[in-house]
Amino acid sequence: MNRRRTPRSASAEDLLSTLQHLTARARQEVELHQARVELAQALQRKMLPAALPALPGLQTAARYAPARDGLDIGGDWYDGFLLPDGALGLAIGDVQGHDVEAAAFMGQIRIAMRAIASTAADPGEVLSRTNDLILSMDSSLFATCSFLRLDPGTRELRSARAGHVACVWATTDGRSGITADAGGLPLGIALRQPYPVTRRDLGVEGAFVLLTDGVIEGPSLSIDDGLERIRRLVSAHAGADAEELADRVLHAAVFTGHEDDAAVLVLRHDANAAGPGMT
Repeated sequence: MNRRRTPRSASAEDLLSTLQHLTARARQEVELHQARVELAQALQRKMLPAALPALPGLQTAARYAPARDGLDIGGDWYDGFLLPDGALGLAIGDVQGHDVEAAAFMGQIRIAMRAIASTAADPGEVLSRTNDLILSMDSSLFATCSFLRLDPGTRELRSARAGHVACVWATTDGRSGITADAGGLPLGIALRQPYPVTRRDLGVEGAFVLLTDGVIEGPSLSIDDGLERIRRLVSAHAGADAEELADRVLHAAVFTGHEDDAAVLVLRHDANAAGPGMT
């Protein structure tokens, strides 16, 4: 008569060996993830501009912060540059996803937009041509973006929006608001998209603030409530230095729960008799 053999219990040595194997594999995965995070951080630093332009009567300042846990990086970006005709170009955007691919894609958009803006004066055309160019790269990613062009002589600000969140403005005479511009699809969705252009006159001293949704939306705050919070903040500090205002706006991101990365771009403008004010 055959007796069934009782399975041998795992020895302490077997358990220890298994634990060591799992620990080693987990360590490798953590190290690989950390390497990707560090690479994305390096790309982010290199892709964002080292300095922003300033013109008489105009100040610019920007801030970027990774998500609270430091892992969600690479998606948000900003840019500011002088154009061949003396105008000031400003852009802010948010790439779908995070990590190395998002950081690299962000860099491609920024470079493409700079090149196109140097030959196209219309912000809507800049976004449309940038959109078609990145679609030709056959990437699976997409991005929201706002592009603005400011004539320093007339103080006319022209802007176009590709699925991006609204901007916030305030003047030192007590007015403020949240832009409600018409916009188009995010970049990278479909070819030959139109992007309507909105015109404003920055003839009264104040500030115009571009931001990403990481500043205004999170588990603790809806987009509408977040925008209203920033509107009140900018209105209260419309006369502040651009650097100070950028710090204050970025700090407000803590109220969202800060689970996403965040970017802020501030345009601070002095009074100019040539324009009637913010519209």
